[in-house]
Amino acid sequence: MSIKNHGYRFKFLSDIRHRLHIVIFGTDTRAGKLFDVVLLYAILVSIIVVMLESVKEISEHYNTELRLLEWVFTIIFTLEYVSRLLVAKQPGKYVTSFFGIIDLLAIIPSYLTILLPGTQYLLIIRAIRLLRVFRVLKLTRYIGESRVLGQALWSSRQKIIVFLGAVTSVVIISGTIMYVVEGAQNGFTSIPRSIYWAVVTLTTVGYGDIAPQTVIGQTFAMVLMLTGYAIIAVPTGIVTSEITLIEREKRQALKQVCNHCGTENEEDANYCKSCGEELITDA
Repeated sequence: MSIKNHGYRFKFLSDIRHRLHIVIFGTDTRAGKLFDVVLLYAILVSIIVVMLESVKEISEHYNTELRLLEWVFTIIFTLEYVSRLLVAKQPGKYVTSFFGIIDLLAIIPSYLTILLPGTQYLLIIRAIRLLRVFRVLKLTRYIGESRVLGQALWSSRQKIIVFLGAVTSVVIISGTIMYVVEGAQNGFTSIPRSIYWAVVTLTTVGYGDIAPQTVIGQTFAMVLMLTGYAIIAVPTGIVTSEITLIEREKRQALKQVCNHCGTENEEDANYCKSCGEELITDA
């Protein structure tokens, strides 16, 4: 009898764990979607609390209330993290996943404030948790597009590294030239500070805190500014080229090859455009 009761209890707990898993990790059910929507609102409010705490005028009057709210949200997110660990089918996989790491980092700063005051502002990392809105609104198809972008960046990494190396050489040389031409009397007090000016000028930011005063320096600055416009377009061209290549490869993978003549046909084609033979699909 006791064995039967034990088995029933185990089945009951297993059933509860399964239902909680559907609610916490899924968005297909009404309860699961409601859980994620409430969680998103909680994350958003907690971020606002962190930002308000950094405003001196507000913090002076409502410091106690803001800190209390901060700990309330921290406890809620801690319970949520523990719940995910308990109901996850593979807890280790969740812990090492992107969202698992972010979920953990979203609660650690509050506990660190006990030893290191001021670290609570790192709670702003909770903003990354708002990416869960993609799951709630069924926008996961956009994740595939982000993977294409990530793949393009990774594929073009060597070209980008070479490009950054060339840009680094340009700003170092430009900074050194301006240090020699303008000198400390015009604000170029050292080569590193001159390199800072070169970066600001090359990227067309132009803070204006340092500016050349001589004709030679101003002429060189104009050349560097015009060069900056050309340089900014290079990384975009590199990544765009890789994205085009990846998209072309994806389209090629979707084409149907005629078994009779070997001609490539579109994915939705029923007959070969070359020989007219019926195309055999897996479906």
